[in-house]
Amino acid sequence: MKPHSIESSRQPDPSYDDDPAFPLHRGGKLEVRSTIPVRDKDDLSLAYTPGVARVCTAIAERPELAHEYTWTSKVVAVVTDGTAVLGLGDIGPAAAMPVMEGKSLLFKEFAGVDSVPIALNCTDVDEIVDTVIRLAPSFGGVNLEDISAPRCFEIEDRLRAALDIPVFHDDQHGTAIVVLAALKNAARLTGRPLPELRAVVAGAGASGVAVTRILLNAGIGDIVVSDSKGLIYKGREGLNPIKAALAEDTNKAGLVGSTEDALRGADVFIGLSGGTVQESSIATMADGAIVFALSNPTPEVEPHVAGRHARVVATGRSDHPNQINNVLAFPGIFKGALQVRAHTITEGMKLAAADALAAIVGDDLAADYVIPGPFDDRVAPAVTAAVAERARAEGVARA
Repeated sequence: MKPHSIESSRQPDPSYDDDPAFPLHRGGKLEVRSTIPVRDKDDLSLAYTPGVARVCTAIAERPELAHEYTWTSKVVAVVTDGTAVLGLGDIGPAAAMPVMEGKSLLFKEFAGVDSVPIALNCTDVDEIVDTVIRLAPSFGGVNLEDISAPRCFEIEDRLRAALDIPVFHDDQHGTAIVVLAALKNAARLTGRPLPELRAVVAGAGASGVAVTRILLNAGIGDIVVSDSKGLIYKGREGLNPIKAALAEDTNKAGLVGSTEDALRGADVFIGLSGGTVQESSIATMADGAIVFALSNPTPEVEPHVAGRHARVVATGRSDHPNQINNVLAFPGIFKGALQVRAHTITEGMKLAAADALAAIVGDDLAADYVIPGPFDDRVAPAVTAAVAERARAEGVARA
């Protein structure tokens, strides 16, 4: 039987063809392919009725067989509600779909992991959680994507508690893992261990909170976090529960004021805010400063400007050295978790992924090379192996 494709009867709209992105996306970036041939009635009778009924009956009697006899254990749901898409904000589920397709494309291209993009036409936390729970039997993991803060924290926490498959909000944890890996190498290059570093994180959204948490877990000396109203500190009025918890665990010196105030004498700046930082403030940082200006497409401070004062500069852009790119983390993390049928992704598995990423750089460490590039074919295998090993060690693996 030959595969057939469904072609739209509408003529392509040429309005956008001057932009090369539009022809590339026309018709979407994904398709579903069968893994077995259906050449004759015998193949059909095994792939579908009556043969399929015997497999269904076996799974009904022993549900764990679904892992072996369906695709669910190796497929990830990429789920969004379209409320925080890239730097575009709340553009809705339909407009978010090209990004979700792109995420699925990266899963496949970089780690061979199959995934399905799902854009939900709802934004209520209860509705999203209930919907994903109902979809979960079809998947081996859930990658949450582009869901606005602080809702994203509650959604992930509730899904992790309700499901026995990995749930991972990449905007939080993917960014955090890659930042930690790069910072470990930047600290090694500048001759300072993490416990001796004081960092300033600009931005207390999904990625800012997760970066702060993973750096605390990795043993950094201190972190000061800022949001649109200034530095976060204990006793500041109007903090939501997420920021109030950050205030308890950060800013040991009780600094108040602005991001710029906190940068004086700081060793590390990590920008995740979409704002700007003046060169004069970067100039007040400690000798051998480390600047990760990660807002896209416009970093908080231009790399060539930061480079006048900092030893190491990283951005989120592909046209500068040291790109902090989530694709270095999430494909291998899910592949490792799926391989061992982990029922969750632990903090230890995230730290192991960061260590594996950092180790790839090895003796080639330099100011313009503290993190491997996205096309380094060592990345996904190293992260996969590290995550799988840690899952077994922590007792969350089922295979």
